[in-house]
Amino acid sequence: MKRTNDFRARNHPAYWAFLLHRLSGLVLGLFLPLHFWALSLAIHGEAALDGFLKLTDNAFFKFSEWGLVVLLSLHMMGGLRLLLIEFSSQRGLRKNWIAGAGGFSIAVGLAFALALIG
Repeated sequence: MKRTNDFRARNHPAYWAFLLHRLSGLVLGLFLPLHFWALSLAIHGEAALDGFLKLTDNAFFKFSEWGLVVLLSLHMMGGLRLLLIEFSSQRGLRKNWIAGAGGFSIAVGLAFALALIG
């Protein structure tokens, strides 16, 4: 019998952890060319870099920085979770690792938001 994609698996916490890890990696990968372009402005002189930095001093870029920090922490914790799964002798779902990764990312995001406000 041909096996079809089972949509019940998409309600599993491990599926959502996998999806968040992959999507955060994709968005971070898409961000890298913009980051390298901004860094290259320093080569073109102080005026070019200062012009870009003045552009980034608004609420949209502050919110984007916060989102970037949250994505970085999500991706890092997702990667650590995968390393623990690969190299740990424990078996089972490990929902507490998923919850710990999410909680850490939320805490990092809140700490960064407080630093932006203060």
